[in-house]
Amino acid sequence: MGKASRGKRERSRDTAGQWTAAGAARAAHRLREQTRECLTGNPWVQMTLASNLNNVVTELHSVLLHSDLADIAERPEDLAWDAALSMTLGKQGYRPPWPRAAGEAAAWEIRQIGKLLRQAEVLVISPAAHAAVMAAAATLEPADLSTLDRDRDILVPIGLLVLPEPVMVVNRTGSLSDTKAFGWQFITQHQVLPTAQYPGVRVTTFMDRDGPVQPAGWRQAVSQARASGSPLPLLMPDGMYGMRGDACLAEESTEMLADLSERHRQFQKALNQASQWRSEPVPETGEWGGGRVDDPDDDFVGRYMFAFWRLIAQGVTAVDPSPAVSVVRTAASGDDSSVPRDSDVRVIRLAAPSPRPSDLDGETKRVYHHRWPVRMHKVRQWYPSHQEQRVIWRGPYIKGPAGAPLMIGEKAYLGTVSRIMCGARSGVLRV
Repeated sequence: MGKASRGKRERSRDTAGQWTAAGAARAAHRLREQTRECLTGNPWVQMTLASNLNNVVTELHSVLLHSDLADIAERPEDLAWDAALSMTLGKQGYRPPWPRAAGEAAAWEIRQIGKLLRQAEVLVISPAAHAAVMAAAATLEPADLSTLDRDRDILVPIGLLVLPEPVMVVNRTGSLSDTKAFGWQFITQHQVLPTAQYPGVRVTTFMDRDGPVQPAGWRQAVSQARASGSPLPLLMPDGMYGMRGDACLAEESTEMLADLSERHRQFQKALNQASQWRSEPVPETGEWGGGRVDDPDDDFVGRYMFAFWRLIAQGVTAVDPSPAVSVVRTAASGDDSSVPRDSDVRVIRLAAPSPRPSDLDGETKRVYHHRWPVRMHKVRQWYPSHQEQRVIWRGPYIKGPAGAPLMIGEKAYLGTVSRIMCGARSGVLRV
């Protein structure tokens, strides 16, 4: 383990060598404040985002120009550019007309990230809860993400989630990034095929500047930025991801969702081929405790956030939107002296057993000695107020008793998961 990785671990653990809510909250507060200070007007951040945006839009344009789109347009070149921009900037909430200059778009992205950091409710998540989210995310298919209902599933409309450890993600070109935080904001998406507006969510990913991934080029950039008087922020913006939030596929059949997921993979395969010119060998340095996440379909961010929102919204924890409440408890009340009464940071500990599995699935009572992720599935839910049954999506969720080892494939991750969510509120690019 390198010096950067050791330092990163020390920042989120106390002197006893274990993750603590107090230490994580202090680190999250420091990360947000330093990132805010270093972000505004930083030419290095804008240059990085502009380069990423230019690569993605160019590759999207190339794929769309050689698709069926060229057969339905009089000027396929122009339509392909508009479609590429709508699939990037439009999905992020940028209202058309979209700029053709990547630098202008990157400056807009930085302003949105600055707004996020100023207004977001800051959350930190325990290692055990993070492992549960990772396990649930692994069960999701690409089309599952379009069942998201932001008003029902997302209890915090603008937030910044800081992870206990960076997640090592290998993207389509073989580049390795250490994702340390996710931010999200409610937006309106703007599309051109067809021309329409949709309620959506903009997710911003942040790398750990001093994390375990430290290739020579990155170290040089960090050094040059510091020498120029514009040091890179501790949470380095890595990209933006637009998610549709109106549950547009919630009524579709599982067969239709499977077909749409396959189409998504085929489209991503074409993008992978278009980006081969900037592919590179996967570096050997850096590793998350659960292994690397290969993300050739560029959907890990959406899957992680979808799983995180759904695990909270499905009764796993109680969320009180009132900033005056310093401690939020579920029915299983308790206290944790390590949780700081910091009005800037909310500490999340997920209670992850499934909701009454014997009632939902008609199973006989069983005694389980571990927990495991359950995939999304449809169930017939009885609504007494309407005196009717409706088909709804349930999951993903974690099944089994709280505190039991979490089974992910053939691995079991030990760790207790408290049933409380404490604290209170105060005031690159991915397609």
